[in-house]
Amino acid sequence: MQRGWHLSRRFFGALRPGGPPSGEASWVDDVLTDPEHELWSRMPAHDRRHSVAVARRVERALAGTPEAGDDRWIAAALLHDVGKLDSGLGVFARAGATLAGAAAGHDMADAWSEKHGITRRVGLYLRHAELGETRLRVIGARDEAAAWAGAHHDDSSWHKLGFPDHVVQALNQADDD
Repeated sequence: MQRGWHLSRRFFGALRPGGPPSGEASWVDDVLTDPEHELWSRMPAHDRRHSVAVARRVERALAGTPEAGDDRWIAAALLHDVGKLDSGLGVFARAGATLAGAAAGHDMADAWSEKHGITRRVGLYLRHAELGETRLRVIGARDEAAAWAGAHHDDSSWHKLGFPDHVVQALNQADDD
């Protein structure tokens, strides 16, 4: 139920126009490397707003820990959904893709992404974690950002990341809030 609530809030929040406030965009400029920032800037406005909100929640969750102020974790939060760029889907089509993946199973994503048209785009959307990790590695992004982008939907792989447990928990919780 909580996942459905989270997705509903994301959908309706994505309908609001505009990117993050200018002060937040300036903060992102200070956190990301130039190649990371260029990729982040290509994300739709609603994805950039979401990523900033996630990153700020991670920042608060890590305050008072040895990882406080470590930009690797903030970059991971800011870039975790960058693979959604590959699908080119808008807000309504993303909702449909999410429903299609839930109904048919995410196992269909590989086969769908080999098709053409909207079926391909749905498959690419469902594979956004894997595609985001690849995009980030190609541009030389921080390893932590690329690894989190690839693993953020697969809790069975989190233990392989080598991240402190409380960082993984902060990244996951921040994305689900």
